[in-house]
Amino acid sequence: MSHVGVGPRAVMRSVAFLTAGVLAVPALAGCTSEDPSGKPLAEQDVAAAGRASVSDGGTLRWAVDSVPDTLNAFQSDADATTTRVAQAVLPSMFRMDEAGSPVRNPDYLESAEVVDTEPKQVVVYKLNQQAVWSDGREIGAADFAAQWRALSGKDSAYWTARNAGYDRIEKIERGANDLEVKVTFSRPYADWKALFTPLYPKDVTGTPDAFNDGARRALKVSAGPFAVKKVDTKGDQVVLTGNPRWWGEPAKLNEIVLRAVPRDERVSELVAGKLDLAEIDPETADEVGLAAGPPRDAATGTPLMGPGGTPAPGAQGRSAAEALRSWAVANGSDEEAAEEEVLAREERREAEAKARRRQQALSGFEVRKSLEPAYTQLALNGADGPLADERVRRAVARALDREKLAQAVLKPLGLPAEPVGSHLALSGQPAYADGSGALGEQNAKEARALLADAGWVPGGPVKKKDGEEAAGAEKDKKDKQEKDGKDEKKSEGDDDGTYIVGEDNKNEGDRNDGGDDAKDGADRESGEKHSSGKNTAQGGAPGAYAPKGTAAPADAAAAPLAKDGKALTLRFVLPSGPGSETLRTVADRITDMLKEIGIGTEVTKVPDESYFKDHIAAGEYDLALYSWPASAFPATDARPIYAKPVPAADGSLNVAQNYTRVGTDQVDQLFDRAMTTLDQKEARGLLRKADSRIWAAAGSVPLYQRPQLVAARENLANAGAFGFETPVYEDMGFLKKGAQGSRPSAPAPSSSPSSPSS
Repeated sequence: MSHVGVGPRAVMRSVAFLTAGVLAVPALAGCTSEDPSGKPLAEQDVAAAGRASVSDGGTLRWAVDSVPDTLNAFQSDADATTTRVAQAVLPSMFRMDEAGSPVRNPDYLESAEVVDTEPKQVVVYKLNQQAVWSDGREIGAADFAAQWRALSGKDSAYWTARNAGYDRIEKIERGANDLEVKVTFSRPYADWKALFTPLYPKDVTGTPDAFNDGARRALKVSAGPFAVKKVDTKGDQVVLTGNPRWWGEPAKLNEIVLRAVPRDERVSELVAGKLDLAEIDPETADEVGLAAGPPRDAATGTPLMGPGGTPAPGAQGRSAAEALRSWAVANGSDEEAAEEEVLAREERREAEAKARRRQQALSGFEVRKSLEPAYTQLALNGADGPLADERVRRAVARALDREKLAQAVLKPLGLPAEPVGSHLALSGQPAYADGSGALGEQNAKEARALLADAGWVPGGPVKKKDGEEAAGAEKDKKDKQEKDGKDEKKSEGDDDGTYIVGEDNKNEGDRNDGGDDAKDGADRESGEKHSSGKNTAQGGAPGAYAPKGTAAPADAAAAPLAKDGKALTLRFVLPSGPGSETLRTVADRITDMLKEIGIGTEVTKVPDESYFKDHIAAGEYDLALYSWPASAFPATDARPIYAKPVPAADGSLNVAQNYTRVGTDQVDQLFDRAMTTLDQKEARGLLRKADSRIWAAAGSVPLYQRPQLVAARENLANAGAFGFETPVYEDMGFLKKGAQGSRPSAPAPSSSPSSPSS
């Protein structure tokens, strides 16, 4: 488990930041005349093909993570499959384009625009005159009004997960005719395009009972290219079939079957021919990619076929009798040994045959890859403990080489390996700008200075268990020497409980995984700046300080830190499931980077099912890795993630979705202003300022955009790694014989090389 479930915007982001003013913050993003949004780092990869090249008919078997508990995307237990279904069967006023921006969906809207701002903001929707529900009724103002009332938050009988935006609507009424819907807002709302996507029929939203239970296992009325045929919980699948009342381009496929298949079982289902499309992990992607080459030996990986399709030398094998005779001759007619060799050869041939069958089955698939519209972050829990101090959080963040972390995940996959520079948007989205300058580049020297300023010093005495006094006094050393009958200096292997600068890592060897020698040297050189000019005669712990001007030992950079008798050790919580190998690899590298500045980590691996609920949401962690999906409406969707936690009536802390418990009043105010500013350029500037201050508070550190790897049948068109863009379900299908889909060219390598000091 490495990311949270995906639902409509705020539901998406539910799964699945001390003030920054104390420290100097560099110039904030959003104050430049240049557009910093850039372009998406990777194109979508769906084997795009024109409808004329796609056959009519067929069934697409698509692996998903689960059969949803509800088909109502506005309920708290909606998940990624709920969203898939809603996209295929329900109206959406706006859809996402290739850059993650909202664009009008012409199948439902002829136009939608703000027609008044004074005294109130008024938006008029002009609907496509052909747009009807599957029962024949026109889509109209009654459906908009029913959804507004259900999601406004005014009636607690509706079990809603969110009301953002809907709570700003004052009234909804019929416009000049039946095809117009007039929406009047009580307060300005910049993200009005986020509303009514998806739009449910009034049959679902009209009453609390219908809203809460009526759309959990069925959608009797829909209005998309597909309709829900059945939700089969026993068969772990949702079956979608073509909607006969659909007025747009007819669906190419007869059916889409969304099958719940665990990630670690998908390769077996692909081999068995039971899936056509499945998101996969990097290991499976490697296997699918290799299947395009010649068959290989199951044990050694060597080719089993030579040039022209002939068996490779040694791969053809011999009959059991031939093997027996040759073995007997070579081993003095030892027939028992010969028989064992025959059996071993037979087992090997069977394994090779199985590998060939598996590879042949996978050879009909290809890996389609892009970057998912989501990013992985390191979360720092600022509620209590060492990370409650902003200086410690900033030190952790400054210790991370984000570019190396991105490269470790994305470079082996052939994807652009650039670190994410914003909490609120991804490269290519209009609100994107790299705000990480508000925190500063990676710098071990400055990270250690921040820790020293917070009182964490190398070699500080550490208390033993059961309340014993801090170890490290000279008396302890003398007592030990007298007991041993020796009068000698303490050796490197002895341990009197005190961390001494430069004495704890002499036998450790290389601390990094290669390629970090230059940085190690730079870090070690910066380790000598921690001395305050005091020595032990002035009350410092033995070895913690040296007289002014004394050079620090060569490996002082890695000396563990302590304060008030307690070592600086952070609890790093990780999921343990089979799909989380990448997260654990990233965590290992982060642990090494923190070790370089003297911070220890205590890694705890927990079951996937309890990772988010029992640890992240509950605040039972210091460090954690999880992902947030990108939003086209960050003013609305990101605010609850970064809003300052507030005390609840019962005395508890209401954190909303801010699981790091770090927030500032200034960030909240910037979000509020962006949400009410109808000038898009001004709103983006406000969001970029908010992001800079989120960076400065160091409650979370964006690392990399998540890879999106999808195994797809070679002849499947218009489906795969969608990137930002909303899938076009009616265009999906299987290519006609001889037709080919268009694939993106290999992405260019990162243009921002790393340097030893960053």
